[in-house]
Amino acid sequence: MSSKNAIKVRKMKQSFQNLSLETLRKPLAISGLVLFLFYTLLFNQLYNHSITYFSPHFKVIWPASSSNVTSPTNINHIVFGIAGTVNGWKFRRAYVEAWWRPNVTRGYLFLERFPSREFLPWPPSSPPFRVNENITRLKSYEKIKNSFQVRVFRTILETFREGDEDVRWYVMADDDTILFVDNLVEVLAKYDHTQYLYIGTNSECVSSNFYASFNMAFGGAGYALSYPLVEALAAKFDKCVEKYQNLYSSDLMLYSCLADLGVTLTLEKGFHQIDLHSDISGLLSALPQIPVLSLHHLDVINPIFPSMSRCKSINHLMKAAKLDHSRLLQQTICYDMQRNWSFSISWGYTTHIYESIFPRNFVVKPLETFRPWRRSDRQPLYMFNTRGITRNSCEAPHVFFFHSAENSTENKIATTYLRALPRNLPPCSNSGNISADSINTIHVFSPATEHKRMGKTECCDVEKMRDVNVTDIKLRKCTKDEIIS
Repeated sequence: MSSKNAIKVRKMKQSFQNLSLETLRKPLAISGLVLFLFYTLLFNQLYNHSITYFSPHFKVIWPASSSNVTSPTNINHIVFGIAGTVNGWKFRRAYVEAWWRPNVTRGYLFLERFPSREFLPWPPSSPPFRVNENITRLKSYEKIKNSFQVRVFRTILETFREGDEDVRWYVMADDDTILFVDNLVEVLAKYDHTQYLYIGTNSECVSSNFYASFNMAFGGAGYALSYPLVEALAAKFDKCVEKYQNLYSSDLMLYSCLADLGVTLTLEKGFHQIDLHSDISGLLSALPQIPVLSLHHLDVINPIFPSMSRCKSINHLMKAAKLDHSRLLQQTICYDMQRNWSFSISWGYTTHIYESIFPRNFVVKPLETFRPWRRSDRQPLYMFNTRGITRNSCEAPHVFFFHSAENSTENKIATTYLRALPRNLPPCSNSGNISADSINTIHVFSPATEHKRMGKTECCDVEKMRDVNVTDIKLRKCTKDEIIS
């Protein structure tokens, strides 16, 4: 190396040694910012071009809960699969349309064949329909004997194959079932939708559970399956059908397939199979403190409101549900000690007056106004305790049915209940011969801005009579350790 070059190198080393960190900080920061902006712009351009290039050939499939797995479950996260028939739809359409919300709820009505002309054009008030795949054409289903039940079972698979985005839950039900969607959303929000979950209830009748399983969800009542569980089930569906094709019901097929996956039933008693006949007002007047999620077998039971058709009865009940779904069919019990009366309110449905003071453990038992699914059944008939119908003046209630509801002053909802029929019994001697025959109207006032807490019992107060024919009752939170008796 020449002496001149050596001198230049020596001077460069000295200049670098003399540079301080403070001198370099600003140029480095500016250079870093420029590189960051350049990288970001380049990445976005490449990303946009890649999507544009590949989109004609590939469909992006987002995960079931791509938006935010920790966000609260809402109605947009649920897809409904409804099993129906073309012949039955003529009579059952009104049931489904009573709870279906066009452009809000997502789901499909599955039929065994294309609808006939009388149903076309298909109305927007109904769920969009799909025709189930013809399983007789599938080689894997050549030996199927119970094709109807297999079709209903495969509705789960065909609902899943619709490919809806951002699904957390599939809720399956029959077309003679009404669902209470707001309660359903709130109940499902309690659960972790990322797990394998099978949520439903069994039958009210012991014999129905005995012949099927006490651990099986009855599909008429409706049940909920988490997205990951349906995804796993779909991968094994045909093998499962082949294995359990001789079982007599689609519900039992599903239960058996899920048992093979190690999944057991999570019981939610707000689903109601209604394996009952005749008048179920006794049951609906004393349901447990659980949000009501469904009512099934509407074609089998009497209209739930006297002097109304089945369809009008359901729409009438929905009027109350729209005002306050949290209190619908929730029982509240209180007392008028001056007149020695007990009151039982099934919000949005009935109010009962008993001319005697009865403890809660008596009033919460449903009156057996109904009969079991099979006439040949023997005791025990039901999965719950009941009270028999009686002509005892002290134990037979005065019955009032829901008539109307409106928002009143002071942030209250006022529901009105009118006497159904005269009781035609003498006064109860235990109450000093104070009869409730003169009462023809009951007003119940409940908070309009505060929903009933799930699973919590409310209390109520009987107001001073302002009319000999009218009684006012106010619902409220129970005080700490309050004794309801």
